[in-house]
Amino acid sequence: MPEISDGIAATTSKTFSRETRVATTIDASPSTVWGLLTDAKNYPKWNSTVVSIDGDIAPGSKITLVSTLDPSRTFKLKVKEFQAPTKLAWGDALGTRTYTITETNDGRSRFEMAEKIGGPVFPLFASKIPSFDDSFTQFAADLKAAAEKA
Repeated sequence: MPEISDGIAATTSKTFSRETRVATTIDASPSTVWGLLTDAKNYPKWNSTVVSIDGDIAPGSKITLVSTLDPSRTFKLKVKEFQAPTKLAWGDALGTRTYTITETNDGRSRFEMAEKIGGPVFPLFASKIPSFDDSFTQFAADLKAAAEKA
């Protein structure tokens, strides 16, 4: 697991997988952060790393996501975990992105995002997958800014 500095993403690569993580403290309640993370249609308004999300972010639902990392590609994802307001995960057969929100002692939120991708054929296409570090760092900064304005 990579060491994470506040708000700066880090990636650990292995032969058959890669994991990127970012964490930041947000001066807002977990329910405020959760509200932003689960409102699919408004992602592009607050998150500069997302072009669009179609579908409802709800237990077991399917969503399609277009990211600024590769706007020509549409990711078809399934919501795998939905534990309001603390944990959300979505992904496909090759990877899962997990969002975790923990309330701090002073009522703020500790937000963590991790994505692990991989599998037996991962080495064949790993070099074609761009680094997520800058995108994760920006995602966390955008979420922090939006939640603190809410």
